[in-house]
This record gives sequence, C-alpha cells and structure tokens, in this order.
Amino acid sequence: MGFQDIDDLPISWIDHEDIAIALYDRFGDDYPEGKIYRIRFTELIEWVLEIPHFEGKREDCNENHLEQIQAKWVYEWRDNQ
Repeated sequence: MGFQDIDDLPISWIDHEDIAIALYDRFGDDYPEGKIYRIRFTELIEWVLEIPHFEGKREDCNENHLEQIQAKWVYEWRDNQ
C-alpha cells in the first residue's frame, strides 16, 4: 500500500487523532482552543459522522471518545500555530 492509500483507510471512533486532524483540516483556525472545548457534543458527533471514510456508528460514540477528540483537536490546533 502506498502513502496515498493511507487517506482512504476507514476511520472509527477510536481513531481520535485521525478525527482531530480531519476536523482541523475542515475548520482550521476558525476553532481555536477555547472554541473547541465549547462545542456541543451533539454538534461534534455530526461533524465526525461527516468525515470522509468515517465508518463508525452514532450508537458507538460515547463521552470519552468526544473528550479525546476535543483534546487531540486542541493539540493539532496548537501544533499549527
């Protein structure tokens, strides 16, 4: 498998870092650290479900996954500042 194929791999709820990178790619600096932590979980779930190649199901999501996604998203945002 070549590197270009990595972007086509399926993503699920346990892939917190991949989800965070996808969210940063989508929203960039529109969501700095303070805004990321104020996103409603219901809204965050919808955004995650819209990620290309995301194969997780809504019913498999839990608060821990969402908190981990937020934390990784903040780290991704900080890395790009």
